[in-house]
Amino acid sequence: MRNLVNSFVVILFCFSGANAQAPKKVVVATASIFADMAENIAGGHLTVKTIVPVGGDPHIYEPTPGDSRLIASADLILKNALTFEGWLDGLIASANTNAKVVTITKGIDAIYSKHKNSSDPHAWMSAANGLIYIENIKNALVEFDPANREVYEFNYGVYRKQLEELDAYIAEQIKKIPEKRRILITSHDAFEYYGRRYGLRLESVLGISTDAEAQTSDMVRLANVIRENGVPAVFIETTVNPKLLQQIATDNKASIGGKLFSDSIGDKNSDAPSYYQMLKYNTDTVVKALVAADSANPNPVSKSSKTGWIAWTVLGLLLVGGFFFVIKKMNV
Repeated sequence: MRNLVNSFVVILFCFSGANAQAPKKVVVATASIFADMAENIAGGHLTVKTIVPVGGDPHIYEPTPGDSRLIASADLILKNALTFEGWLDGLIASANTNAKVVTITKGIDAIYSKHKNSSDPHAWMSAANGLIYIENIKNALVEFDPANREVYEFNYGVYRKQLEELDAYIAEQIKKIPEKRRILITSHDAFEYYGRRYGLRLESVLGISTDAEAQTSDMVRLANVIRENGVPAVFIETTVNPKLLQQIATDNKASIGGKLFSDSIGDKNSDAPSYYQMLKYNTDTVVKALVAADSANPNPVSKSSKTGWIAWTVLGLLLVGGFFFVIKKMNV
């Protein structure tokens, strides 16, 4: 009887083992934005993980031992490059991984900053560039896992349509801002691609990397921009300390128009839990603040101007009345 039971257990174990799914291959993205893109295309057929956690700042990130183990377990690594992940090469070397590393900004016309030999890594801030990112990711997944090619191609097509519509939506919304108000002031220079694509002038406290220190000249420059153009609002960022920009706003009587997402998407309970929602939320926030400032007083007239206009109107009425009074007397 015991042998019969043991034989049954062995058969059951073999049957269940034969039907168990093989573990999913692991794709590791350096930042949450790229992980979200990959998840939209992978559709659950791959395990997608990120090195820098949601809300973290990739510019100043310091890898942990856990990150080394994550890289060692990866089958495919997606990176932005363009000076974004300065810590990545060292992390890959220490992990001794055999994973293929793919640069997902291939084909993007990079903006080179004022800083010598450095490029602006924030290409994803334009939905038009987002289309290039997701095509590169789709191609990487298809090459990496050709068995699921049809799934990746289909998901990519759906996602592409969404980003194309988002690109048009952003352009349409920005046009609602009066031209004189189309100045976007942020904590660091992460929105240049966004500004060039949709017609906004960009100014910031810091350069393209948050590890830089603000100079007195930067604060003077921003103060002049705010005063000379009547900028009503500036925008802080979720991954950057807001104190300096808040002080500049206070000193120059500008308001905080909202908090924008730049180097990370938000968590599931935030207004921007995905790349798509991040760009849409940023746009809606900017437009609301800059349009409201203008519509609140569409035809600004100072108190002194109003007083002068009333005085001249009264004087004119008196003169006209006096004229007709004299004519009447003369006729009498």
